Amino acid sequence: MPDADELVANALAAVRGTDVRQAERQLDQLMVGTGAADGTSAVDAALLRRLVRALGRLWPRGWQPVDVDRITSRRLDARAARLVREAMAAQRREQAEPIPAWWDDQLRELTAEVRDDGHDVLAAWTAAEGLDRTDALRAAVDTLALVESLPPIAVLRPPPGTTGALTARSAGTTRSGSPMLDRVRALLAKAESTTFPAEAEALTGKAQELIARHSIDEALLAAGSERGDVPGGVRLSTDTPYAGAKALLVQEVAAANRCEAVWSDDLGFATVLGWPADLVAVELLYTSLLVQATAAMLRGRAERRSGSGRRTKVWDESFLNAFALRIGERLRAATEAATDAADQASAATAGAERLLPVLAARGEAVRERLDTLFPGVTRHRLSVRDAEGWSSGTSAADRASLDVGGGRKQPRQVPGRPDRR
Repeated sequence: MPDADELVANALAAVRGTDVRQAERQLDQLMVGTGAADGTSAVDAALLRRLVRALGRLWPRGWQPVDVDRITSRRLDARAARLVREAMAAQRREQAEPIPAWWDDQLRELTAEVRDDGHDVLAAWTAAEGLDRTDALRAAVDTLALVESLPPIAVLRPPPGTTGALTARSAGTTRSGSPMLDRVRALLAKAESTTFPAEAEALTGKAQELIARHSIDEALLAAGSERGDVPGGVRLSTDTPYAGAKALLVQEVAAANRCEAVWSDDLGFATVLGWPADLVAVELLYTSLLVQATAAMLRGRAERRSGSGRRTKVWDESFLNAFALRIGERLRAATEAATDAADQASAATAGAERLLPVLAARGEAVRERLDTLFPGVTRHRLSVRDAEGWSSGTSAADRASLDVGGGRKQPRQVPGRPDRR
């Protein structure tokens, strides 16, 4: 009789093949177990052991806990994602030191608790999900097959157990206890919830003003120090529906905040590279603008003329693309004005220490980081398939009246053509 590890390996091989009957036969073998008195427990332990090993191999290949959680939910379901969270918590015990604080922060936000060694993870997950053993084993094998198939992605921060894991700055996190960021979040939350466009405009504008001021302060502070920081990165979800429109919105917001964006459409996220304060701005603004754009799209859809003959999906996509591009245009216009004003103030107070050269150097560092992590990016040309949706989206973006200041320089990407891998 095969041992538990061999049974798991056979089940995985069958799932990856095309013979459905063979896959079911191997699943039956897992159900039977090793034939020993503790054969069922041995199979559970072997499944968890292999899943934990697979997760451990992902971290040096660029994956972070939130990334694995996102793609498991996307390609499988929420139930599989909860199993992965439990496995990540179990794997946390085996991670080599040092372990950065941001890593544990991600695990805590995924509600994954580190269990003691005697905890039967698979059995507890099966009971919590209300599954019978057959369905639980099938889901566990599918989850393991997914985790083992994930490709390498860009390493944005040193993972646990590597040099620099503890010293790397927490780039892009918006979960700091900063009073300024707490105020920005509160303003954007009100902007998303209000039904009055003028109020949303004022609230969002104030939030952007705070973000911009903070970004310029960070740039000037860094210019006057000897820190050897490099630009960091964050990944933002661009899941279906309308993944391309979401990627375009990420790029437009990123470009206006002196960041670079690359869309990995097959993995369901966009990677944004930039300096910490700018990454915070992109993450906060993208999240808020996506909520506002979706709400405006739904209002516009309800107001459309009856009998227009347009398919809703095409209209929605055109609406969101237009919204993103118009937002980008307005952000860049506001950026140029804010940059000029800030540079004049810098010249008056700092003499030869001007703001524009500082921003130019930081922008070049971001582009170098892009070329290092994504040497093979290509452009994706935007197509418009519904003129009515495009017009409505542009109008909605005008009403959003975004005005991020703070010394943003003209981005390298061409508006309307988000990068993709």
